[in-house]
Parts: sequence; structure tokens; C-alpha cells
Amino acid sequence: MAEQHKPQQNHLLSALPAEVRSRLFPKLELIEMPYGKVLYKSGDTMQHVYFPIDSIVSLLYVMESGASAEVSVVGDEGFIGVALLMGGDSTPSQAMVQSAGHAYRLTAQQFKDELHRHGDMQVLLLRYTQALITQMTQTAVCNRHHSVEQQLCRWLLLCMDRVPGRELHMTQELMANMLGVRREGITEAAGNLQKEGAIEYKRGRITVLNRPLIEKLSCECYAVVRKETDRLMPFSTASALSSNRTA
Repeated sequence: MAEQHKPQQNHLLSALPAEVRSRLFPKLELIEMPYGKVLYKSGDTMQHVYFPIDSIVSLLYVMESGASAEVSVVGDEGFIGVALLMGGDSTPSQAMVQSAGHAYRLTAQQFKDELHRHGDMQVLLLRYTQALITQMTQTAVCNRHHSVEQQLCRWLLLCMDRVPGRELHMTQELMANMLGVRREGITEAAGNLQKEGAIEYKRGRITVLNRPLIEKLSCECYAVVRKETDRLMPFSTASALSSNRTA
């Protein structure tokens, strides 16, 4: 497995200065990220940071009733463990693998040591965090003001930016939980997109047939997040996301 994957597949790791990469990469541990794996729960002290390479992780808020809603998605453009970067060791959110794959992880202490050693790494990760906050903010606005179909389009586009190819393995129940809406709403919205010829959906698998159409049917929220990510991230990261967008 190690021969098939490299840390550079995560675009944040790839964008680090050569000096940092040479010191950091030997400390990274490649791990499998199976669907549904919880990396940390609300209030847990974080033991690791994670850099996905071909998996997607959802940051969720789970209510006492068990209901949940996704506030952001993280893939090969970012990392899991922002609380450690910002000076805290825990967060009220929960991180769960939404799309299976792999990630590299680093212990919390090794991560903190590297942050204190190299300012360029801090700047890079803080810029990513600003882009992530934009995604969280826009998600809150979108969930309040836009239709389920528009929310689904935004969510599909964010996911497609973070995986190669045109397929996503998602059940309607998962999509409903991620967006915090009723499953019936997802059924109707996905059915409409399929009738439009934008996607094909069957047996928990979504195939994107017409990405430009999905972008057209989406609200402005996706474009806001995309523009801010491209503005803040290094060229290598932004271009990598663009290659996924056109896949």
C-alpha cells in the first residue's frame, strides 16, 4: 500500500517547503480510512492530525437527539486537526470518513513541534483554515436560505473537487444526514437532477454526467467557497483542485 501512495498526494503537504518535507515526511504514518470511521468525537482530545490523500472527511455537529449536519468537507486539499493549529486540543464537532480511502497522520506533538519550528508551515495552514472557515460560513448560509436541490448541488461539487473521477458512493440516508434535511427531500432533489441529466443515481452510487449543469443549478455558495480557496491556496493546490473539477 505504501508504494501506491505518497504524501505529495495531499496538496498541503506537497506545498510545504522542501526543508519541512524532508523532516516531516519520514514521521508520517499511512493509514486506511474506511467509510464511517470516526477520527474524533465532540470534546475528544486530538491525538493526531490527518492529511487525506484519496478520502473525504466530514466535519459534523451532532445534536443530543442524534440528528447531525455537516459543516464542511475535507479531502486531499486540506487536513483534519485545525483545533491543534489554533491552540486548542478539542472541538465540539465530530470528524467522520465520508468517502473511503487513505490518509497520512502525524501525532499531535510532532505537529506542534513542527509548527513551532517553521513559520512557513504555520502561514500555509492558517491560510487553509481561512478557506475552511469560509466553507463553514457559506454552508450555514446555504442551509438557511437555499433549496435542498441547490444544497445538494453545492455538496456534490465540493465532494467532486476532492476525489478523482466522476463517481461518489453515497446513500440517500448519508446525504440527508450530511445536509441535515429529511431523506424525502434528498430523494426528490436527486430525482430532479437525474431527470435533468446532471447525475445518474442508483444503489448508493452517484455518477456525475454533466458537471457544468450542476454548477448552473447550484446556488452562489459553491462559487464563493471555490473563489476564496483559489485565492488563499498556493498555485499547486488550486491547480490540483481545478484538475478534479474538470475530470
